[in-house]
Amino acid sequence: QVQLVESGGGSVQAGGSLTLSCVASTYRLNCLGWFRQAPGKEREGVASINRRYGQTEYADSVKGRFTISQDSAVNTLYLQMNNLQPEDTAIYYCAAHEGQYWEACTVQPGQYNRWGQGTQVTVSS
Repeated sequence: QVQLVESGGGSVQAGGSLTLSCVASTYRLNCLGWFRQAPGKEREGVASINRRYGQTEYADSVKGRFTISQDSAVNTLYLQMNNLQPEDTAIYYCAAHEGQYWEACTVQPGQYNRWGQGTQVTVSS
């Protein structure tokens, strides 16, 4: 049973920064990603990373502000979020797709079948 546990959410003012963490219970995961869901909106992709090759993908709305990274030694995924804006307010989820190492890791929620419980990020203006 794959488990993903997020942490690091909180409340910040616009322009502030937060770093989210996600610890995975297994190394057998090819794609890892961050997603978010705001009230009344569909879940959307934020960033993804191919664990073996380190290739990343970002949603246009976060490019240049957010950075996804991993520390394989501790099996942890990170999302560094800078210059946060009120529209970034959402529940942020870590997700994983076991797949094959050659697969492209996208920011499409449908590609992922393992999800964490989510962590709230609130940005005030």
